[in-house]
Amino acid sequence: MDGTDQARPAPCEAEGMTRRAALGGCAAAAVAGLSRAGRADDTDDPARAARPQKGDLLVYFDGDHEGQVIKPADLKAGDPSFMAWAYDPQKKVPRDGSRLNMVLVVRLDPAAIQPDEASHAADGIVAYSAICTHQQCPVAEWLEESKDFRCPCHQSVYDPRQGAKVVGGPAPRPLPALPLVIEGGDLQVAGPFTARVGGEKSGVG
Repeated sequence: MDGTDQARPAPCEAEGMTRRAALGGCAAAAVAGLSRAGRADDTDDPARAARPQKGDLLVYFDGDHEGQVIKPADLKAGDPSFMAWAYDPQKKVPRDGSRLNMVLVVRLDPAAIQPDEASHAADGIVAYSAICTHQQCPVAEWLEESKDFRCPCHQSVYDPRQGAKVVGGPAPRPLPALPLVIEGGDLQVAGPFTARVGGEKSGVG
């Protein structure tokens, strides 16, 4: 997969589902997402494919609020994670030209975040690449009981309180963090991803 490969699969909440149902549902969502992809194909604006940058905002990936700017007050600790895009506030376009720009966002209890990861968080709000570091599937599941991210393809599990450390499955490394800050009441990107985005076979990051 390259940096222009797109997909817009819907997030899945799989707690309580059987493994087969979870995989089937998320696979179907991924296929549906692929069929919806192509918004960025309508423009040659390189800002859409560029990785998130300092000063970007975040917008909802899908759902009732798709494309709307995410405000800190919108997020509550204990709510499920969701997907987002970075948003260029100057050009007023989402950075949706590459599936590698998909971001996972969740608000945690600040006290639960490991101290060495707290610098990437904004009042408990953390963001990570939504692309599994194993084989680049979207990390589309939220495990309600353990409060972890899970990839539906090969069941890799990541702990957002520990810098998206791998706590289960075959993924070889954590999800890269996207540092955040709250400035003037806005949730902003504070810097680039902390590591290369993508899976084992990805040369793009």
